[in-house]
Amino acid sequence: MTVRALLLLVALVTMLLPRELTVHQLLPLANAEESPGKRIALSFDDVPRGPGAFVAPAERPAMLIASLRTAGVEQAAFFVNPARIAPADGDARTIDAYVAAGHVIANHTNGHPHLSAMSAADYLADIDRAEAWLRGRPGYRPWFRHPFLDEGGRDKAKRDAVRAGLAERGLSNGYVTVDGSDWHMEQLAVDARRAGKDIDLDALRDLYVETHLESAEFADRLAQRAIGRSPAHMLLLHETDLAALFVDDLVAALREAGWTIVTADAAFADPIYRALPDVPFANGTLTEMLAWEQDLPPPRWYERNDTAIAAPLFAARVLHEETRP
Repeated sequence: MTVRALLLLVALVTMLLPRELTVHQLLPLANAEESPGKRIALSFDDVPRGPGAFVAPAERPAMLIASLRTAGVEQAAFFVNPARIAPADGDARTIDAYVAAGHVIANHTNGHPHLSAMSAADYLADIDRAEAWLRGRPGYRPWFRHPFLDEGGRDKAKRDAVRAGLAERGLSNGYVTVDGSDWHMEQLAVDARRAGKDIDLDALRDLYVETHLESAEFADRLAQRAIGRSPAHMLLLHETDLAALFVDDLVAALREAGWTIVTADAAFADPIYRALPDVPFANGTLTEMLAWEQDLPPPRWYERNDTAIAAPLFAARVLHEETRP
């Protein structure tokens, strides 16, 4: 069947099916000649972020910019919490440096609250405070990402109120499709350093790279089952010491595994990011929620996002500690 005939068929079927089924959910996985392949963009949350285990916070941004340049990442997205910006520390200049290096910035709320812990009105007001700082700055994009990927949990009324508020403000949800819980690995490294434990940096690099590569492959398989194709993925990272140290190794591993690194602009142009999944508990990656909405059986969540699984791996491989089975 030709591409033209396929699109005509999809259009006809779309008119006959309920409106909640979108065209991109109906399209089958393209054949090898037509498929754009596995694509992924990088994004970093919690900018500016506090101290880590290895690098002074003032030095980390320059290291991260250099690592992204070395890796050939043309454009990543940095999601900013303006309430954390301390003028005396040069945080605003750091964010400008990300933009000057070709990257873009977007809204992660002002103070990084949990939506589940506050009213929709207060949450939207916090978003507005962040927008007041961000809008009009070079590199700004009208994207919003929920801290903790918390879109309201079980409270659908709150979820929908915030979704409506974002639309009124011209903001789109900066969903992620790939998550390896790098924040947890970073915290384990911080805790180990504070406890005076020896940290095997080579092993930590390998675990960091392996975890995120596995998470990307898992998410792509899940997306293909949920929507019938491989979308342009968005990887969730944080502005951590681990990213500054290892993101170039991660990008190299992704490319070796057949992934193409795309810009954040290109990724968010994919129709998947216009989805509004309706699930019993709105939290987590977009791929997980779409799979849940399609009633796909578990697992829908990459296993190392379970801290009870990730922590023993870190202890055994990075700290070389014996762990109980």
